[in-house]
Amino acid sequence: MEISSGNNQAAERQNIFTVCELNEYIKNILENDRVLRDIYVKGEISNFTNHRTGHFYFTVKDDKSVLKAVMFGGSNKLKFMPENGMKVVIRGRISLFVRDGQYQIYCDDIEPDGVGSLYTAFEQLKAKLESEGLFDGKYKKPLPKIPLKIGVITSPTGAAIKDMINVITRRFPMAKIILFPALVQGQNAPAQLISGVKYINANNLADVIIIGRGGGSIEELWAFNDENLARSVFASKIPVISAVGHETDFTICDFAADLRAPTPSAAAELAVPDTFELKKQILNVGKKLELILNNKIKNYREKLKSCENANVLRNPANIIDDKKMSVLHMEKNLISSMQLILSGKKSEFIVNSSKLEALNPLAVLTRGYSVAYKNNAIVKKLSDVNKGEEISIKLSDGFIDAEIKNKRKDKTDK
Repeated sequence: MEISSGNNQAAERQNIFTVCELNEYIKNILENDRVLRDIYVKGEISNFTNHRTGHFYFTVKDDKSVLKAVMFGGSNKLKFMPENGMKVVIRGRISLFVRDGQYQIYCDDIEPDGVGSLYTAFEQLKAKLESEGLFDGKYKKPLPKIPLKIGVITSPTGAAIKDMINVITRRFPMAKIILFPALVQGQNAPAQLISGVKYINANNLADVIIIGRGGGSIEELWAFNDENLARSVFASKIPVISAVGHETDFTICDFAADLRAPTPSAAAELAVPDTFELKKQILNVGKKLELILNNKIKNYREKLKSCENANVLRNPANIIDDKKMSVLHMEKNLISSMQLILSGKKSEFIVNSSKLEALNPLAVLTRGYSVAYKNNAIVKKLSDVNKGEEISIKLSDGFIDAEIKNKRKDKTDK
């Protein structure tokens, strides 16, 4: 018994695995399981990381458990961006990362649970561009009233271009249609549509641009949900009408355009006026102008008739005589006013002259007084002169030069 037991233990030890060997063994089991090779798993995304390499790393979970997940950039064909909290259905394979000893799902595709991936991508891009202001009404350009050149970006072979040509030529045959042929679905369609918008703008080929196509599924209309196309339409200097699909179809291009039309035919109607309606408007304007001119002529004739009966034209001499009398009356009043002013000024002059004469110091000399000067300065006191000095005496009619022989004080001076 003991020998037998020893042999069993030795046999068991021969099956000892290293950690790496065990992980590789489990990895092989997982990858060869038919169910786990292509499996669908649904849950909620958490811990989402969009690595700079283009790989997605995240966890998918439900209320009881979690599962690691990875989606490599080469497998990523998603039209939307996964987000934390998003409920999804994942298709992939289960395998084990040997280094960490942890199994995970390697994703080949991810679909939002309950809504399509295209719808999710549409809503994400719509929210992004709306937050940037690309859909704001204040940036919408008005359509020209009378466009003579209509740029159309669409498929040259589709029913849409035929409908638009029919509508435009019927409503406004003077307009010239410039077609920029482009794919309207498929991977290469957005680039061609963008080229059309830029080319027409760069060469100023149109007064208004119509971009669109006929109806189809969301996949067929997806080219018009391209972010770069929306930005090109928004940046267009020429007004853009978006006409994609049927009335119930909405695309990102519709929101970025200056005007959204429910169908291509409706876009053509919105782009050009109706010639018949224009003629009616022109006739109405002509009638209004004729009425206004007739009223003006009537008023001027009445004024002219009134002038013919005016006294100034019937008896111009009387008017001239009246004006002469008015002039003479004004002349008389003017002379009277001037004489009155001169008389007042003369009286004022005489009064002022008398005042100035009374204040004139030389006037005192005429009454027998004189003034003595020494060196051109008035002698005011005895101390101003000395015996033997020469002085000048100012009289009313001249000067006397004299020499001081003596000086004495006035006896009345104390």
